[in-house]
Amino acid sequence: MTNISRSLVLGCSLLALAACGPEDLGSPGTNGDINVGDITVNPAPTATPTPAGTVVPAASCPNLGTADGLVNSGTTPAAVGSYRVCTLPSTFTASATLPYVAGVVYEMSGRVNVGRDDGPTADATDGITGNPVTLSIEPGVIVYGKSGVSGGSYLVVNRGSKLNAVGTATRPIIFTGQADVSGSVTDTTSALWGGIVLLGRAPMADCAAGGVNPADRTTCFMRVEGIADNVPVFGGNTANDNSGTLKYMQIRYSGFTLELGAELQSLTLGGVGSGTTLEYIQTFNSSDDGFEVFGGTPRAKYLVSVGAEDDSFDVDSGAQFDLQFAVAVQRDGVGDRVLESDSPPDEKGPGTTPLNALPRTLSRISNFVFWGTSTGNAIGVRGTSDLYLANGVIYKPTTGQFCLNDNGNSDGGRRSDIRFYSLLLDCTTNAATAAAIAAGNTTANVFTTNTLSGKYLNGTKETNFNPVYTGFTPGFFAATTYIGGVPVPSGTDLAWTRGWTCDSPTVSFNSGISCKGLPVYN
Repeated sequence: MTNISRSLVLGCSLLALAACGPEDLGSPGTNGDINVGDITVNPAPTATPTPAGTVVPAASCPNLGTADGLVNSGTTPAAVGSYRVCTLPSTFTASATLPYVAGVVYEMSGRVNVGRDDGPTADATDGITGNPVTLSIEPGVIVYGKSGVSGGSYLVVNRGSKLNAVGTATRPIIFTGQADVSGSVTDTTSALWGGIVLLGRAPMADCAAGGVNPADRTTCFMRVEGIADNVPVFGGNTANDNSGTLKYMQIRYSGFTLELGAELQSLTLGGVGSGTTLEYIQTFNSSDDGFEVFGGTPRAKYLVSVGAEDDSFDVDSGAQFDLQFAVAVQRDGVGDRVLESDSPPDEKGPGTTPLNALPRTLSRISNFVFWGTSTGNAIGVRGTSDLYLANGVIYKPTTGQFCLNDNGNSDGGRRSDIRFYSLLLDCTTNAATAAAIAAGNTTANVFTTNTLSGKYLNGTKETNFNPVYTGFTPGFFAATTYIGGVPVPSGTDLAWTRGWTCDSPTVSFNSGISCKGLPVYN
């Protein structure tokens, strides 16, 4: 394993690593892997408790105006008062809207499907006749997964269908577990329900059938692992596929083990295309990953992962993933990596999908904070996946762990393309060294202590960092004048993390919504 840590600067400028040679990025060194590695911890602000409010149950459930109606399942206790429980149908076969109604909470009792799989193409050429629909959700709506259901409770948005869940900065949509509704969760609760599975028609590298790199990409598909009955599938050849809009949303206490080695995470993106809008989404205390991306071409902004018990972000299977403005904060001693990036065969080993499977996973991430306090490395790269990071802060205080670990796999000598631009690296020193990082692929990275406030808000070093990288493709990536994920607000502006997120002892965004309570609106 080759480790990149503070000692990397022995062969490079402290402020710029571009002088290093290009050929040794994937050098196996003594045992095959590559790893990148003073530490100031600023206290988080005290979480603001949710204002007290008594929930008065609605008299009845709303009428969706479709054959797939809601079931009035009586009432369930709230922290104070009680809610009217309106149980969702097992499958939405027609487009519908879940309205906000004071005193109503929506329940998933088992798997809930949005539409039926409509195949890899929007027309009939694929021979699959599905039932694409749109499920819309209004601001302020609360949906929970019922506990104790065989197979778990979770939401699947099938290929061709859409989820338009659009909250606001003051009324986020909240998906959570049943114990959260009754106010009986703790700061470490997780795995109360499954999560949200969003499926699309964009390309991927892992094909369940038909071999590697098929000429007809519409024949390449993947299955959602661990589901035995009516297995959801995803994939196709539509890079700009649209699976809907998710905006101003919290996904709390999720993660469900379907079978050994197959878990649901807070938000699973399978073959999701760039036409999908993913903005202002927080995952909290997932028992698996916060966000997992299987293939596809998704683009996202303003994502927050707090307390994930595996990876905060996990990008796999040839995904072409663009992300700007992100905060990931781990619970102390809990979880694996903040970011894991895999290309086939990644962890699956020899004899599975070969290393030359295309597309090769590529993540481009700008303006972020990765606060890693677990026992794993901050970032792990496997299977020759590519990773471009810019304008970020990586904090990893754990002794013996690194900012970056690359396993050194190669495809005919072609190794992972890893590029760092304008990063503040606050990681422990390690004795091992890396021979080099590709010339021109790393610029203006600094090993120093961070000055973040509350684990996420920019301080002096992040605000005044120079230079700031602006080389990512314009149009999606906005030019900024700072590194880090959240700039210091000016004037009447608020931090983009404030108002729609929930606060916890792990990290408080001063939103006034406790992760151990649900907001009550008048």
